[in-house]
Amino acid sequence: MATPLVLTIQSHVAYGHVGNDAAMLPLQLLGIEPVAVHTVQFSNHTGYGEFKGQVFTPAHVQDVIDGLRARGVLARCTAVLSGYLGDAGVGEVILSAVQEVRAAHPKAHYVCDPVMGDVGRGLFVRPGIPEFLRKRALSQASVITPNHFEFELLVGNETPITTTEAAIAAARDMLQHMHNPHSALIVVTSLRTEDLPADSLATLAISAQNAWLVQTPFVDLQPLPNGMGDVFSSVLLGHIIQGDTIPEAVSQAVSTLYALVSRTTSGERDLPLVACRDQITAPGKVFPAKSVG
Repeated sequence: MATPLVLTIQSHVAYGHVGNDAAMLPLQLLGIEPVAVHTVQFSNHTGYGEFKGQVFTPAHVQDVIDGLRARGVLARCTAVLSGYLGDAGVGEVILSAVQEVRAAHPKAHYVCDPVMGDVGRGLFVRPGIPEFLRKRALSQASVITPNHFEFELLVGNETPITTTEAAIAAARDMLQHMHNPHSALIVVTSLRTEDLPADSLATLAISAQNAWLVQTPFVDLQPLPNGMGDVFSSVLLGHIIQGDTIPEAVSQAVSTLYALVSRTTSGERDLPLVACRDQITAPGKVFPAKSVG
């Protein structure tokens, strides 16, 4: 059987684990070949403070994709993964690539991690990105993986989402705007609501017919390592491609991330992906996805 190819269009850093440098190893360990197109090339991620490098233009990203097309690689990709967007122009290039991949593989997944901000840090992307994600990317995505803060931004309701029930209801409305509402999936990470234990962290997965909740102990690291969402999305996609059910894939992605975070030394800015690579394929403790709602 041919090794599945995934087109992953994200940032690149020479040192550290964010963007493609967080997504590639998990995909490889799960038996998937990442085809990595970089949207930036930095010396290190911004969590370290000062960095050097440059943001690539949409034309540069398109040029690389054109080269993949010429080699016949684009038509062989069966899924697309995207994360942080430098600007909306790069986002349009990604959506064009998604449509081209789906022309060859109509059921191809597009997993969009709508990176915009987080609780405490607030919004940290350029103007226009939230609107692009809400109005353009959502309609092409088959899976989106926002954190709680980003989920509320996508919902666009000024009223905070404070219960699991409210989150499920909001997600069900959002599913109607995705690529295929009947098979689309929304996975809300870092969910903290009034009806959940304060000492736990929850991940809520919602499809058209079902909803599942995975809870792990809260790991209080200061600062939190960068790249957690990038690792989560890649592991989730990897298990979906492997044929896992939604609750199995979500459980494995949460369990892997918890294993890596809990093994991160306090003060470190990156997850120990290489040192703890065994936890990507076989996390030490598996947290089940339980049906809710």
